[in-house]
Formats: sequence, C-alpha cells, structure tokens
Amino acid sequence: MKRDFVDLADLDAAQITSLLRLAAELKADQKAGRGRALLAGRNLAMVFQKPSLRTRVSFDIGMRQLGGHALYLSPDEIRLGERESIPDAARVLSRYVDAIMARVFAHSDVVELARWATVPVINGLSDFSHPCQAMADLLTIQEKLGALRGVRLVYLGDGNNVLHSLLIGGALLGMHVVGATPVGYRPLPEVVDQAQALAERSGGSIRLTDDPVEAVRQADVLYTDTWTSMGQEDESAKRAQVFPPFQINDQLLAQGRSVVGVMHCLPAHRGQEITDSVADGPLSWLFDQAENRLHAQKAVLVHVLEG
Repeated sequence: MKRDFVDLADLDAAQITSLLRLAAELKADQKAGRGRALLAGRNLAMVFQKPSLRTRVSFDIGMRQLGGHALYLSPDEIRLGERESIPDAARVLSRYVDAIMARVFAHSDVVELARWATVPVINGLSDFSHPCQAMADLLTIQEKLGALRGVRLVYLGDGNNVLHSLLIGGALLGMHVVGATPVGYRPLPEVVDQAQALAERSGGSIRLTDDPVEAVRQADVLYTDTWTSMGQEDESAKRAQVFPPFQINDQLLAQGRSVVGVMHCLPAHRGQEITDSVADGPLSWLFDQAENRLHAQKAVLVHVLEG
C-alpha cells in the first residue's frame, strides 16, 4: 500500500515523532559529512502551481543528498487541471517517477492527485494545509527547546493553511497552541474541532483569541506568516487595515517575557507581519526553520518511499 503525505491529520503522534527523529539523524549525518544514499535511483516529480524558493530548492537538494533525482515541472508546463486533467497527469507521472510532490492552490487538487497516482504523493502546500512546513517547524522547536510536549506556541495573524497544520501537529504532540487572529480571520472550525479532540487525548490544548497582547504573555514561541497569501491579492488593502495589531514587533515582544523564539515560514513581508528588528534579532529562528525544511522533507521522502 502506497504512503501519501497529504495532511498531518493522516498521521498519529508516534509517526510524527519517528519522522522528527529521522530528520534529526539525517541532519546530523549531513553536517558530519556522512551522506546517506537512502533513495539512490529514485525520482521525484515536483509539480508547481505556485512559485517557490524553499519548497523547490529543499526538495531538489534533499533528493540529491539522498542519492535520488528531482524534476521540476513549472506552472506553465502542466497547467494541472487545465491543459491536462488531474487523473491523467497523476497516472502519466506514476509511469515515470517514484513519487510526486505538488505545490497547489486548491487542496482538492493534491487530494485528487493522491487518489489517482499509483506512487506516493506529498503535499508541498495547499490552501488548506502545509504539512511539510509544520514538520520543519516542529523539528526547529524540538531542537531549540529539547522537547515539544508542553511548549506554548502562539501564532499571530491569518488563520491560514500554516496555522491549520500547526494546530493539528501541536495537538498530536501535546503542545499548547494559541491562534491569535482578527475577528473574521480564524482557522476553519472543523480544523479547530479536530485539533481540540486530539489535544484532549495528548494532554495539549488549543485556544483561539482576537487579543494579541493577551496571547503572547504566556508564550514560549511566537509564530507569524504573511497576512495575504497567494491568490488573495484582491484582499490585501483590506487586510492591511485589519492586521497591524498582530504584527510581531519589539513592543509586542516585550509583553511576552517567557518568549524564547520567534518563527516565520517565509517569505516575510518585513514591516507588515514582522519587523526587521525582530526578524533579525536575537530571538529569531526564521532561518533555522528554513534550513529545516530540507531535513524534515528528507525524512518525509524516506517515509513515503522506503517506509
């Protein structure tokens, strides 16, 4: 039976913990010059509907470091669901490669790819979830704090795909996750309900608020993302008026006396959701996160291809 990696909710705590352990091992080996060609001779198709820096480079280099090869397919080359139907594209690619990674707009596209492909499909980003980013985030927090259970993570900004994955991942691993968002920009209720049910079993907690100052006061880690995601450009002017109280700046950071790290999945719109002084400051984990996309995704690749 093939293994897909479409959403963190498809995994359990033990599987995520195992993936994080493998990611840490692969990172340590790479740093020590001990390359592990675990995917020698394997090929990954990278299907993009959206432009990317971290997703494209980290998957490409990750496959190379594991002894395999990655093929980049730009938005214009396939035009998934337009030039060629998703079922047809999935079945054709399955005849050529060992796995497919897709960075898409609609989550239904990656779900349909996984349905029709006979090789594993990895969600490189969709409008609903960003599981690869969450794995890198969890790896970063674990590296910095030594554990995940009991960590108080506060996300400030738009209740988007990144927050969805952090809610599920944090809930599975016993973290206390707070989503601080403006009224009208909360994460989807069904995701919140699912995360709360998972947190009840793990000893974690999930909470939503529209008060950013109150949210950061007991935080260990702060997290933010762009206020306007790709595909929402027509809302940017309105969002620019609503979101400023949720900006991570020195004044807000001063309210969080227990904060030890600040995170952002990048690209950052400096001066909007985060200031230069915080992004480049002593508590910034931004570029550790970016690096860990490589190592977390290598673990995901091994999981789906060798698991």
